[in-house]
Amino acid sequence: QFKLIVENPKKPVASGLQVTAFVEYYPESAKDLQDRLLLFIEDDIVDIPLLGLIPCCYLEIQSEINFGTVIANNKIISKEISIANHGSSSGTFKISYDGVVLLNIEPTSGVVEPKSMKIVKVDVCTDIPRIIKEVIKVELEGRGCAEVWIKAVVVEQVLKVLGISCGNILECIHFGPVYFGSSKTEQIFLCNESPESMDWVAVLEDDAIGGEMGTDLQKSADAALRDLSFKNIVRDVDVSTLILCIPNQGTLLPYEKSLVTLCFSPKDFRVNESSQKEDFVLFLRFEHVGNKDGCLQALMNHPHHTELALTGSGLPVMLTFNPGPVIKFMDCFLGEKTQVLCTLKNESESLPVTFSFHKMANFNISPEKGKIKKKSAKDVMFSFSPRQIGKLKVKQVVDIIGTGLEENTLQILKTKSFHQIYLSFIGVCKSKRKNIRFKINPGITPMISNPTGQFVADGAGQCTDTAPVAILKSTQTQIHTHWINRNCNDDALTAFPNDRAASIRPGEWNKKYRTIFTKTERYNYIDPEFSYTECERLSKEAHNKYYKDFIFNLRQRRLQKDAARQFSIYNNSVNIGLKPAKGLVSPKISLTDFHKEKLQFKMLPLDENYLLTSRKLAEIGSESSLEMWSGLSAVPSSTQEKEDCNLTLTPKQLHQIFIGPSTIDFGDVCVYSTTARKLHIINNLLVHIWIQIEIEIDELQQTCPLSQVVPPLTKTHIPIVFETNTLGMFKKSFTYTINNQHLRHVLVVAKAVSVELELSARELILNPVPGYLAETEFRTTVRVYNPRNYPAEFTWKPVITDRRTAFSIQPVKGFVEAYRDLECEVVWHPGFNSPEAGEFDLCVRKGNTIKLKCFAKVTHYK
Repeated sequence: QFKLIVENPKKPVASGLQVTAFVEYYPESAKDLQDRLLLFIEDDIVDIPLLGLIPCCYLEIQSEINFGTVIANNKIISKEISIANHGSSSGTFKISYDGVVLLNIEPTSGVVEPKSMKIVKVDVCTDIPRIIKEVIKVELEGRGCAEVWIKAVVVEQVLKVLGISCGNILECIHFGPVYFGSSKTEQIFLCNESPESMDWVAVLEDDAIGGEMGTDLQKSADAALRDLSFKNIVRDVDVSTLILCIPNQGTLLPYEKSLVTLCFSPKDFRVNESSQKEDFVLFLRFEHVGNKDGCLQALMNHPHHTELALTGSGLPVMLTFNPGPVIKFMDCFLGEKTQVLCTLKNESESLPVTFSFHKMANFNISPEKGKIKKKSAKDVMFSFSPRQIGKLKVKQVVDIIGTGLEENTLQILKTKSFHQIYLSFIGVCKSKRKNIRFKINPGITPMISNPTGQFVADGAGQCTDTAPVAILKSTQTQIHTHWINRNCNDDALTAFPNDRAASIRPGEWNKKYRTIFTKTERYNYIDPEFSYTECERLSKEAHNKYYKDFIFNLRQRRLQKDAARQFSIYNNSVNIGLKPAKGLVSPKISLTDFHKEKLQFKMLPLDENYLLTSRKLAEIGSESSLEMWSGLSAVPSSTQEKEDCNLTLTPKQLHQIFIGPSTIDFGDVCVYSTTARKLHIINNLLVHIWIQIEIEIDELQQTCPLSQVVPPLTKTHIPIVFETNTLGMFKKSFTYTINNQHLRHVLVVAKAVSVELELSARELILNPVPGYLAETEFRTTVRVYNPRNYPAEFTWKPVITDRRTAFSIQPVKGFVEAYRDLECEVVWHPGFNSPEAGEFDLCVRKGNTIKLKCFAKVTHYK
């Protein structure tokens, strides 16, 4: 079957020339042939093998598809496998799978062209945590059956709370006793034990079972029952002010650990009662931000959160003073000092106390600051050293020093005064009596004398900078005013006649003096030896201005602190920093805006430093949101919508957006039918959000709309429409984005089945109607049910035997609507030799077939 075509040379072949020979192969059967060709070159013989091969395919496929470790998040993951054909002809393949795990394989059969490859896509649903190790069988033409292993490890996305020092899993943090008003911090590691990044948020459970707020757990049952009124007060307290988590939201990379600081700041809720110990038991939940079904069973099967218990006790400062709080000093004279010894005792059995006294004028304290251990005492000496005469009563402030949070950042812990105790100091400074001796005036009238000028008190009075000159405004008197100076309106000063002794003193250059009667301007002598120069005057003015500014700044600082203190009192969601009844007129609101304003008041944006609580999440997910099912925009149109929809939302904000369910289960769905389920969207934020759905699945192409702008505090839904023409299990997912940035997905599950009808009974017994003749017809009914979502067309076909049939049924054919039923009447016609049994087949078009047996109960008489 080989043919050689050649012309052998008759002469030797010269150098550089060649001889060409052709070998043709004509196979006559599908067999590979082998032969040889002999080439004679002078004395040498070259053996050239000839192989004749039939064209065939040579298919190869990978033996394993490994998805690795993936997250159980109801997502469909895909990988491709190639079937290569290294042969010279086309080859066919066929894939079969009968395992437990639902695998979507496309295509399951096909043809691979020569020198090419075919891509096969394998989908796996990550719905539950498990280890997938399945095998699919691939029949390759010319190679037989090959096995391909599908491997994957599906794990739950878990957050773990680890200790800083030991690295073990933490279930509880004990803060221990902490003074009211102070703070204590503990640090933990938050670890992402999964191979994918995750957004997380911390939620404080303020309504959890087993939680305690402000209860003294060491009390008896009777004492706790008497304290029920206090329970009602605590129930309305914002728990997020007690526990601070920094940070309280974030993103963790795969297997990443993040340092989280927890701060416990107990507050005394007993305003009108004596302070006492209060125990707190709270639960902090670290949740994975994603799809939320709102179903308890889903949370039980797929826990996406880690719970951490927090315990601590709030204690009042129990520092007593003996004597105190009013301390009276003995009376003393100016320049003397009296002392009182005071004992400071720390009554607390758990914590030490650090104190610091404020500095006060005329009083000294030694030591001014110190630390007293628990159940210990310390002596402090109070001293009264008056520098002025009279009764002095001051309020002495004692600061209790501890650790607290910075008011501006709420993240930095610093040492500060968190509590103050007030003492009253009372002291009297008496003046010393001075004996005044009088002496006879020798004849020269001194500057200061008595009316007679005879006796002068020796040492009475102290000289001042200015002479005691009686002066008044010259414009305020018109006694004996000269007519020339009658209209004098300047601010000149008038000197009394007895000021001559002071008239030669250094005067002030900017003041004028006039006589008391005629208002004539008087000569003002300025002594250059005693008066200030221009430079000295400017220096004195600058000196005075410096101290005036210093005192002014002190006053401004004091006013600012007082204003900040007043602002902190009214800085809440109701007063927003404004003092009530201070002239601010309330805006007028209409009835149409009342509901919206009420919602906005309830849904004020949360401070980023404070935690979300389960009660707040329940409030924002309640029925207060506005329901809108139509009329929403597909794309942002207004300026506000465009600005809101361009925002990058934080995990805490994403946690307040509910889009679900994350798994839409259509159940049994008939082929060629159309079924819809709602994808609910609840926007609990005060900004617009933009939802965009991306669907590439043919069975969900009827879904509309695929884009919606959801207003603030609004509920809505998007109908997901499912339609299929293929029988079998359906499990695929589609994705959606929030604000065109945050990607999420939804799993769609359905079982495509054919139409089906059910009967109320498979066997019927027809009895005669009482009172009727035996020859009359026997009648009964059978009910046909349609449990599917598509109308079923049916036909009754009697089973004909040799004896024929005496039964009939009406209606013979018809339709049963979805989830409805239809009653059919069966009649037995008696007659000579009529069979008492019969059968009917209920044939459903493109569906099932059910057999109905009928029996007539006839009484035979002799």
